[in-house]
Amino acid sequence: MKLTVVIVSYNVKYYLEQCLDSLKKSLEGIEAEVFVVDNHSQDGSVEYLQARFPDVHFIALQHNIGFARANNIAIKSAKGSYVLLLNPDTIVAENTLHEALQFLDAHEGAGAVGVRMMNPDGTDAMESRRGIPTPMTAFYKMSGLCARFPASRRFARYYMSYLPWDEPSEIEVVSGAFFLVRRKVLEEVGLLDTDYFMYGEDIDLSYRICKAGWENWYLPLRILHYKGLSTRKSSFRYVHVFYKAMLIFFRKHFGSLSFWLSIPIKGAIYFKALTALLSMAVGTVRKSLGFFPGNADGQESVYVFAGSEGNRKEFMRLMQEKGLEVLSAEDRPAEGSAKRSVFMVYDTDTYSYMEIFNQLSSHSLGNVKLGTYSPHTRVIITESEVII
Repeated sequence: MKLTVVIVSYNVKYYLEQCLDSLKKSLEGIEAEVFVVDNHSQDGSVEYLQARFPDVHFIALQHNIGFARANNIAIKSAKGSYVLLLNPDTIVAENTLHEALQFLDAHEGAGAVGVRMMNPDGTDAMESRRGIPTPMTAFYKMSGLCARFPASRRFARYYMSYLPWDEPSEIEVVSGAFFLVRRKVLEEVGLLDTDYFMYGEDIDLSYRICKAGWENWYLPLRILHYKGLSTRKSSFRYVHVFYKAMLIFFRKHFGSLSFWLSIPIKGAIYFKALTALLSMAVGTVRKSLGFFPGNADGQESVYVFAGSEGNRKEFMRLMQEKGLEVLSAEDRPAEGSAKRSVFMVYDTDTYSYMEIFNQLSSHSLGNVKLGTYSPHTRVIITESEVII
């Protein structure tokens, strides 16, 4: 078998449904198996999706055992020569898997590849290319030098922002949102480190792959990533888990540093975690006082439909039932307007995911974000809500 796809899911059944739909199209012509490991979701994910995707192997865990442990359960049963770790809050373009596998077949020294991840507003996700967070690389990131000098190979190594977006490039860290790896590499370097509950395990695995003499590569192939719907970056849980992962990675791989060098690094991690928590606390108070009306971005949401006339009628009926405002393409707010958050909702029967990505990335308007509408399920999905 060519490929095993592993998706670990937690309480995101509609996003996972969309992911599996895109995956089905991207896997056409590829001998593959798909595992979904459900981390004890409470939203009926398994029951809802099993009937809709009978060819997918669902593993329903009785407890939330974390990202690393859940992935490892499915990887141990993998039959594919390659293993893809994929987040449930992603959409995969139709050509992505074919071309990624062709690259690995042609480059024997490549152990793993990542892809060009797109944000819901059409911009490129910086996490698509990353360097190993050595103490100095992490310092440049946390001090702001990485953002200040994005073209510097020294200061900007954390995101490797000096690399071209439209060319394959060797990188150091492959994102866990789309981590395509040879199974024999996993057999050589080991599976995901279960000391990490969530976050950091992709960095750890990437580092072990590099240290074993394999190459990690970035490919300019498209996916969309909604980013952390199971654990919002605005949540206190995210801060706790993320910065704990940073400490685990530092202690594991750089614990031999001198005591006096390790103190400022650990101090910087704790300081960043504290400032993030304080910022969220202030935001919570402001929101409770009514400073952020509307959606999660503090903006009123409006919708623009792109699709067939036949499906437009059902879409408009659903929006009227929910009391949501729909604009024509001509009436949508001007580019750069901050007064409204605009969702361009694409009919997935009319447009391929590749066409959607191309249109979204061609403008990258900032205030215009992706929405999808499935005529089969009558579900509208955006980064902040599911409308059913």
